[in-house]
Amino acid sequence: MLRGMRIGLLTASASRLGGGVFEAVVAHATMIRQLGAVPVVIALEDGFSNEDRTRFDGSGAEVVVCRVAGPRQIGYSPGMLAALEQARLDCLHLHGIWMYPSHAGARWARKTGQPYFISPHGMLDPWIVSRGRWKKALARLGYERAGWARATAMHALTRREARDIVREVGEDKSLVIPNAGPAAALEAPLPPADRHVVYIGRIHAKKNLIALVAGWAAAERPARARLTIAGWGDDADVAALKQAIAAADGSVAFVGPVFGQQKQALLDDARFVVLTSHSEGLPMAILEAWAAGKPTLMTAECNLEEGFAAGAALECGYDQPAIAQTVQQALAMDDAEWQRMSAAALALARSSFSSEVVAKQWGQAYAAAIHGGSPRQGDRA
Repeated sequence: MLRGMRIGLLTASASRLGGGVFEAVVAHATMIRQLGAVPVVIALEDGFSNEDRTRFDGSGAEVVVCRVAGPRQIGYSPGMLAALEQARLDCLHLHGIWMYPSHAGARWARKTGQPYFISPHGMLDPWIVSRGRWKKALARLGYERAGWARATAMHALTRREARDIVREVGEDKSLVIPNAGPAAALEAPLPPADRHVVYIGRIHAKKNLIALVAGWAAAERPARARLTIAGWGDDADVAALKQAIAAADGSVAFVGPVFGQQKQALLDDARFVVLTSHSEGLPMAILEAWAAGKPTLMTAECNLEEGFAAGAALECGYDQPAIAQTVQQALAMDDAEWQRMSAAALALARSSFSSEVVAKQWGQAYAAAIHGGSPRQGDRA
């Protein structure tokens, strides 16, 4: 269906600095290779580009990083369009918006007439759009609207994001396909003895970590229960988090960024994974937890209603009292209840969010677009 085709994955960062979008691009490159096509990753250069390009080794992706001129927030790269043209792509897929790669991708699509997909990854969520309004207004006028109009399809991770796209773009051109999670554990994990709750991700205001720490501190907890927060972020956000942790009772630890085996060890030790976000696209942290058989505590903004319906997740609110109540409920669960949630998490990881299911949907969408059909045929939206 796609054998020999060259599929470009354009993004602002092909390194850990890209957070969940980077993890999604790594997974996407692997899926493209499984479909018989050649993944070509084109990204802005950053301090971890060379170190983290090894993450693409399993997919055999070609990785091209482009030098940035000027502020990193904008990401202007004078060589990016040339890199796209030299890649000899049959199709281009932009991951993430609001930076210069959007402009380069739109120009490539206009010049070549080839299929062009855009994945906003939750960046059209009202909470995100409301922040930095004037910068986003300039981006809309300067290049985003032109790119959205040029796109063959706008990829939505959820039906909710599809509605966000219609509101911002002004037309329904959404293709709804979820992110694929990592391979699910072959066996269900044993219930961890410790009441250990883990957060892994970016340290940012939208993650609502200050309220998480406050809710944890206010909750009635078993002896030795602990909360571990792992991640990276701007200095100001990290400093605010550390200040909140210092005011807690000593049961909360911030361990900085974790990757590879260190990250897996933290997941293995967790009884629950928590995500109290104000805004998400479709969070890889939750899919990683479910693949490990770990139940989650999360807000509705994580856009994974399947988790609540299946019993793999508990919904927590956004403020201290609501978070405290959910923490208490989770930590009071006996092993039998926990095992039921764990089994539900693994079932989701092996079905709706498996790489096989998601890869098939992308294979059909790319092939249809490349051969002149509609990529939205069979869309589950």
